[in-house]
Amino acid sequence: MVRPTSPADAAGLGRGRAIGFVLPALVLIGVFLVFPALWTIYLGLTDYRLTGLAAANPQVVGLDNYVGALTDPEFLTSLWLTLAYVGGSAILGQAGLGFGLAWILRTRTGWVRRAVEGVVLLSWILPSTVVGFLWFALLDRDDGTLNALLHTPGMAWLLDHPLLSIIVFNVWRGTAFSMMLYSAALENVPPSHLETARLAGASVPQQLRDVVFPLIRRHILTNLLLISLWTFNDFTPFVLTGGGPEGRSEILPIYVYNVALRGGELGVGAAISFLILLINLVFALAYLRLLRGQRRQQEVAAAGGPPA
Repeated sequence: MVRPTSPADAAGLGRGRAIGFVLPALVLIGVFLVFPALWTIYLGLTDYRLTGLAAANPQVVGLDNYVGALTDPEFLTSLWLTLAYVGGSAILGQAGLGFGLAWILRTRTGWVRRAVEGVVLLSWILPSTVVGFLWFALLDRDDGTLNALLHTPGMAWLLDHPLLSIIVFNVWRGTAFSMMLYSAALENVPPSHLETARLAGASVPQQLRDVVFPLIRRHILTNLLLISLWTFNDFTPFVLTGGGPEGRSEILPIYVYNVALRGGELGVGAAISFLILLINLVFALAYLRLLRGQRRQQEVAAAGGPPA
């Protein structure tokens, strides 16, 4: 006779199965994320180098690497360049252009929409290194395609305007994600709301401000969070400028590469990498706080209470 399973046994069996499903993922996260992060934190507290005595016998130096980085003018310059790069290419460029394309194409059908979406998506799905070398050929001073089209031989775009060049490059490369996300978000905007606003005499900017943006605010914040983090940690501009000339396009990922691998100071590079992680966390927490505030407002509005 088979003994019936008690509720406690069933609950224990369910927990065991759940652990069995989750355990492989936890192991992978621990091996490829948690352990490297802890190892990076440890290296940031040492004077570990690629060569010399410090490579064979690194010594713990405490917070010296962090203090040295935060007081280093090159690090601070690189940080400001990175913030300008993120603000110009992600927040203003990709988010703005992506929404503009999604808004224009929302009512379009046929081959025009498919052609525009195909061109934009092609720039996103191509490998970053391949796109980087294509843009290097486009902006080259001697035989660049852009100079040939504009009849400006000898114009050194990457030398005279390095930061602007990598900003435009990143906008072109990353706009597709914002366009797709906003296209999906605009599908959830009831056409009747826009039609009512239009009949009431609202202009397009007023329709966007009063109808569209409040309805897709969570999509906007999610998009800004993702593209800001991706852009902040982007290493692809190294293919175009290498951080030069004279460090004018040396954003933080390139700065870490130069310090840790070219300079051989792995301990200092690990400390700077941890600082970059902390900055990313600040970005993420700020956006998540805005998302939670938006969710609370929606819950209060759905309950019929006063706005938060």
